[in-house]
Amino acid sequence: MNNPIISMLSALGAFILSCLKDMGAMSIFMLAALRKMFGKGQLSKIFAQIRLIGANSLFLIVIISIFTGMVLGLQGYFILTSFGAEGALGALVSLALIRELGPVLTAIMIVGRAGSAMAAEIGVMRTSEQLDALEVMDIDPMSYLIAPRMAACLVIFPLMTAIFNTVGIIGGFLAGSVILNSNSSIYFYRVQMSVDLDDVTGCLIKAIVFGIIVATVSCYQGYFTHMRKDSVGSAAVNRATTSAVVLSCILVLMFDYVITSFLM
Repeated sequence: MNNPIISMLSALGAFILSCLKDMGAMSIFMLAALRKMFGKGQLSKIFAQIRLIGANSLFLIVIISIFTGMVLGLQGYFILTSFGAEGALGALVSLALIRELGPVLTAIMIVGRAGSAMAAEIGVMRTSEQLDALEVMDIDPMSYLIAPRMAACLVIFPLMTAIFNTVGIIGGFLAGSVILNSNSSIYFYRVQMSVDLDDVTGCLIKAIVFGIIVATVSCYQGYFTHMRKDSVGSAAVNRATTSAVVLSCILVLMFDYVITSFLM
């Protein structure tokens, strides 16, 4: 009779080995895409992906950021008021956005808006044998499809994060100073005095890392849709898209903790 503890440990070990195998495969996939970003004729493809990933996500980023800033301003004001420190509202909002909420929420929003689209598009191309057709025509799918998306994410994520932070700080000002009538001069003075170069640098590092993660996971899931063991055809594309969003969000939060612990 099988020992339940041994069976459980065996299943856990198999799961860990599967995760390590997938992480290794995605790392090789990422390095191959990064290596082919600078090939001939890539610039036009990169600009096209910047428009699709970035420009089409701008409205969503602005809406989410302004309400995030307003919620921070509203909650922060009443919390700080209980301590008699409402003048520190600008520091609270700006540091919360720049250090944590800005890069993380931007990455999650782009995952939902563009990461899922990348996984679905490439997955459909794989299941409909369009990627095989590219290889038959001696066109490298990695250079033609994956590398431009990787390069676009490296540009878009820091830019969208900067926009998120700026609009979020303005949202905090609207909630704290305009609606609740706190001193607007003190708000922006606190923002200026509390944010330093290390905060901005850490924010940009997170944005770049998150961009690489989202592009790698989304493209990888779509590119290898045909190798999934749980489904085939359109169902495989559906599962690949879901896996891309879920795994990207998990890895973003995991790497956010790792980067933060190194920057503290």
